[in-house]
Amino acid sequence: MPDLLLELRSEEIPARMQRKAAGDLRKLVTDALVDAGLTYEGVREYWTPRRLTLDIRGLNARSADQREEIKGPSTKAPEQAIAGFLRKAGLADISQAQVASDPKKGDFYVAVVSKPGRAAEEIIEAVMPGIIRSFPWPKSMRWGAASMPKGASFGGIEGKGSESLRWVRPLQSIVCMFGTEHEETKVIPFQIDGITAGNVTYGHRFHAPEAITVRRFDDYVSNLEKAKVMLDADRRKDMILHDARDIAFANGLDLVEDEGLLEEVSGLVEWPHVLLGTFEQDYLEIPAEIIRLTIKTNQKCFVTRRQGADDGSLSNHFILISNIEAKDGGKEIVHGNGKVVRARLSDARHFWTRDQGDLPDLATLEASAQKFGLDLKKPLDQRMAKLDALNVTFHAKLGSQGERVTRIRALAKELAPITGADPVLVDRAAVLAKADLRTEAVGEFPELQGLMGRRYALLQGEDASVAAAIEDHWKPNGPSDRLPEDKVGLTLALADKLDTLVGFWAIDEKPTGSKDPYALRRAALGVVRILLERKVRLPLLAVTKDADLLSFFHDRLKVYLRDLGARHDIIDAVLTPDADDLLLVARRAEALTAFITSEDGKNLLAGTKRATQLLAAEEKKGTVVADGVSEALLTLDAEKALWAAISQASNEASDAVAKEDFRSAMEALSKLRAPVDTFFGDVLVNDEDAAIRANRLALLKAIREATATVADFSRIVS
Repeated sequence: MPDLLLELRSEEIPARMQRKAAGDLRKLVTDALVDAGLTYEGVREYWTPRRLTLDIRGLNARSADQREEIKGPSTKAPEQAIAGFLRKAGLADISQAQVASDPKKGDFYVAVVSKPGRAAEEIIEAVMPGIIRSFPWPKSMRWGAASMPKGASFGGIEGKGSESLRWVRPLQSIVCMFGTEHEETKVIPFQIDGITAGNVTYGHRFHAPEAITVRRFDDYVSNLEKAKVMLDADRRKDMILHDARDIAFANGLDLVEDEGLLEEVSGLVEWPHVLLGTFEQDYLEIPAEIIRLTIKTNQKCFVTRRQGADDGSLSNHFILISNIEAKDGGKEIVHGNGKVVRARLSDARHFWTRDQGDLPDLATLEASAQKFGLDLKKPLDQRMAKLDALNVTFHAKLGSQGERVTRIRALAKELAPITGADPVLVDRAAVLAKADLRTEAVGEFPELQGLMGRRYALLQGEDASVAAAIEDHWKPNGPSDRLPEDKVGLTLALADKLDTLVGFWAIDEKPTGSKDPYALRRAALGVVRILLERKVRLPLLAVTKDADLLSFFHDRLKVYLRDLGARHDIIDAVLTPDADDLLLVARRAEALTAFITSEDGKNLLAGTKRATQLLAAEEKKGTVVADGVSEALLTLDAEKALWAAISQASNEASDAVAKEDFRSAMEALSKLRAPVDTFFGDVLVNDEDAAIRANRLALLKAIREATATVADFSRIVS
């Protein structure tokens, strides 16, 4: 079976777009081929900074013939309906249709349309231009003659005035080869904007710019390798990582690994070379986080630390990845990168120093300082006063950052008694939490929010818990991020996230579908994680005062518990619409999970399900159910025994639930199994006497109410 090799070669594709683009190309091409009736055995995508490549193996040589029956109108239908059927079926005359019979509807027309299969080459040639033209780049550009107005010219080429190709960077060549492993391959020469697919590609821009003739994938890969292009991005990543580790180790250093940066630099080079650079020792006075971000953001380089250093400090060596195999061993490349790194670190040191000094307009900050109890002798206090005085907007409908800090401060004050945090420290942390937004370091590197606040807080003598809370109030920032260190940070993190959620719910800016521009799902998951993992009992409805927002928390709780392995039916069984103590819900789910597979658990399910299902069926019919059980109407021993058992189990379960001993509550309820079985064996629920029938249904209702103190057992899949 033939294989297909496709390469789209262009100017440099931004590194952040490459992996997704290759995956998109794979899906678009394979979907189009399958839709056209072709199948394939396997496919793999590849990418470098200058090319997207597909290797599709085991394609059908042609699509299968198709036979389609198109059902038409009745043979007695009017001419207009028959004419429409002929147009739809592509028939010239009704005599070309067949007549079929239906016992109920009578005779009707059927058109049998046969569509012969097509050669795979024909299909590929037909689908590829549309895929390339409609490719879903996040950003794209137009170029060439087709992008110029009609009549305009550039370099002797006259503009066509037609719709031009949009591609992330100018597309330069296309390779499209088709054929079996043992036969000569052929070019599928589709054309788009003057570029005709062929069998020629090019290697490394500097090391091997000559043309390479391509036959099939294996020689394509080996010839690219000779031309200094490593096609496999994951191989480039692996090579960069191991070479960086080795060069660091050889110089008494450890590489500070960074998966995001590794992914990016592997998308910047086709032939990676790892080199070691150096900067002056005195730049290490700058916090390590600033050094790392400066070098990473501006030069795409890795930082290092001394071997065995576990204090977070860095060395004055960095690792850079070059796309050129330099004749001088990379000395000039290292020198050039070093000059830029030093210049950037000089700027960073300037930010760091300025943030520790006084602002020039302290006299204008008195009102803000008084509002928040700030000490204008302290640099971080000055920045908070400046943030408020400038009236920096948080959100157009939710006011300024200063107003937000006021709300967080008030909410944190309410939460402190619940979390057990020191209210004085919580208040101080709340006041300073957003102050570093006005620092130059955070202005340059927004991802340092919180972390720089902690640094500056410690420098001005704040309590360690306050400093930690300033950093931690942003946490957790996802399912794998750490939680705040102590109760002060935990309280502030809750206040910050709850204020965000309550605020955006109030202005009806909720997540919709996959869109969540304000990261509200992440904020809610953060609240869930804090409450459950730090065992905080917080009545969310009392804090948020919004049932719809409580439902949103329930959705996040379900995701969290399922990720931990909880069964969906058990979660549904314990999660009522008004359950606002999420820790209690989780404890119920945990106890129920452990109990339900035991013998007592099986008894509990068996004893309650039959009763509740019968009751639900009668309620659906509209059968009258008494408001309560009347002992006077209990005439049979089995129903008297059941009522006694329900009363005892209900009391024991209620006492256990009050102590949050859910296992004991379930054990008490499981004792209903025997009296329930006897009841259904000896008693006819639907008695002819309406009053007795209503009373017996009330017995079943009492079982449902007793078990509901623990869970809704009707939701559990037995």
